[in-house]
Amino acid sequence: MDRYRQRVVDDELDVRLGTSGAVLIEGPKGCGKTETASRRARTIVRFDTDAAARAQVSLDPGILFEEPAPILFDEWQRVPAIWDHVRRHVDDLHGRGLCILTGSATPTDARELHSGAGRIGTLRMRPMTLFESGHSTGEVSLAALLRGEDQRAKITRTTIPELMERIVIGGWPMLLDTEEGLARRWLSDYLGQIVEVDIPSLGTTRRAPDRLRRTLASLGRGVGQPVKLTQLAADIAGGDDQKPVKETVSAYLDALDRLKLTENSPSWRPHMRSRTQLREAAVRYFVDPSLGTAALGVGTRDLLADPQAAGFHFEALVLRDLRTYAQPLDGTISTWREAHGRKEVDAIVETSNAWAAFEIKLTGDQRVIDAASRGLLDFASEIDTSRHGDPAALVVVTALGGGGRRSDGVHVVPVTALGP
Repeated sequence: MDRYRQRVVDDELDVRLGTSGAVLIEGPKGCGKTETASRRARTIVRFDTDAAARAQVSLDPGILFEEPAPILFDEWQRVPAIWDHVRRHVDDLHGRGLCILTGSATPTDARELHSGAGRIGTLRMRPMTLFESGHSTGEVSLAALLRGEDQRAKITRTTIPELMERIVIGGWPMLLDTEEGLARRWLSDYLGQIVEVDIPSLGTTRRAPDRLRRTLASLGRGVGQPVKLTQLAADIAGGDDQKPVKETVSAYLDALDRLKLTENSPSWRPHMRSRTQLREAAVRYFVDPSLGTAALGVGTRDLLADPQAAGFHFEALVLRDLRTYAQPLDGTISTWREAHGRKEVDAIVETSNAWAAFEIKLTGDQRVIDAASRGLLDFASEIDTSRHGDPAALVVVTALGGGGRRSDGVHVVPVTALGP
């Protein structure tokens, strides 16, 4: 029986294989890259477990390319030299869909590799969205919202505790049918592997597991916020007298980025009618909300006891899904915040011909939704639409309730109805 669950990236991969000689799928380990790529590949070379294949790259790599295509080179970063051989193979055959590379880290010597531009297309993959895992109906399409279409959704039956559980368990394919206690243990081991093995293997930082764990915890506390390096340094130091220097903190963050574990939202810099001063710092997120709660060692019960923290982690859940749904549209995700924090918009989704603004609220309370709608309308009124155009949609994403377009034009969408 085929238990594979359709991924949003499946259609993207098919398109890339039809237009590029090879496709690189990047994403954190455990997000399903190999399984997705294996369904398209006719030959699979696993560099993480096949020592003979690794040796063959330095002996006679041409033999590896004699197998039926597409050829999947799994965990290619274990043998970075394969990159240039794939590039040359594509040049020699002038073909499409010849190879797929999957990897959970950027190699240390990536700067020494020749560009794959024009030969190797890149595709980002993340843990599963609620739509992919079956926890969202997908009734409300992000693509349709960006086309300016009205969207409706039935009242969700999902409860706040159930949503907190989805945050804590995350979108990892192997955890979909796992109860929370076992999922938290798996995630604890996952982060332990990151700290003890994966980051040190990159060779960019000295081995300091306690400080790396405090880095993860600090990012967990600051999820959905523009945390400064100075604040991170203080958290990382813990009880130590000496704080890490800026370069060390940057190296920790770079390592997490190279492992595809973080995905921040840069500041949107629109032309505005007012002289509003905006923040420039990026807002920090993990690639999956479960990493933030796992780094802090908290579960559903803890989140329910701390509504403010729960709101930030809920925002991280929604951002993960928005990024995945926006990617096939070549969309980008940004954030908009006034310098003094009086006004903010959680997410701006922008494509080449449209943009939409999203506020995220862990509630179904009408008063909160009303206030968020007023904030979005006020924000939209400040944007110079002669340069940016009118927003295709203003959206409040909620935890509870139904979905539809209000009389003021703002859409209300429960996260369990959101889809690509």
